[in-house]
Amino acid sequence: MSTTHASRAVLKSEFRLFCREPGAIFWILVFPTALITILGLIPAFREVGDDLDGRRVIDLYVPVAVLLSMIVAGIQSMPAVLVGYRERGILRRLSATPARPQSLLTAQLVLHGAAIALSVLLALTVGRLVFDVALPGQLAGYVLAVVLTAAAALALGATIAAVSRTSKIAQTVGTIVFFPAMFTAGVWLPVQTMPDTLREIVQLTPFGAASQALDQAATGSWPGWAPLGLTALWALLLTAVAVRRFRWE
Repeated sequence: MSTTHASRAVLKSEFRLFCREPGAIFWILVFPTALITILGLIPAFREVGDDLDGRRVIDLYVPVAVLLSMIVAGIQSMPAVLVGYRERGILRRLSATPARPQSLLTAQLVLHGAAIALSVLLALTVGRLVFDVALPGQLAGYVLAVVLTAAAALALGATIAAVSRTSKIAQTVGTIVFFPAMFTAGVWLPVQTMPDTLREIVQLTPFGAASQALDQAATGSWPGWAPLGLTALWALLLTAVAVRRFRWE
């Protein structure tokens, strides 16, 4: 069997296994949109705020839901799978086959990236059809911000998998990172409504910078190169750490 065919076989196998994980499917695909739906049912969140430049709170939470799908996929889902495979010796055994361990890592990145893309489309669709949230005014900039942020989120997940020797450690590290990531993404308080000093600090983080880029693209402006550059820089730095620290056994 050639390496290409073996890699395709690994991808198909991982896809079947991923589809058998209702928890991962729910938290990545369903939960972000469910959050929009719950918040959208609050009447005050559908009213235009004087301090939001003519926007509503629900308008701010669609990009938050987009970020949330990436956080769940990158921090909670993917590291547990990779560390579990390494802990059970699956990665080591793959090294003796045409597939190679890299095929499994690639499959996980592809599957979680695809899940993120579907979740983003679902959040935008429900936001538009159910709560009349405008689609991104600068679509190309929005797509670029989504791609860079997804890369940063998955690189963060790979870093967690790289530094975690066991599944329990991966779960602990993931939980420690998960809640600050949600805060900087604006889950509890949209970044745009944070006090100035706090907002400036948060926007230095990968998801805080991404929130700024997505918000600018959503309102029709090309995302600033500063938030895009910060998001890309985080993706590169985290990827470098993951590559350096990752062990197959």
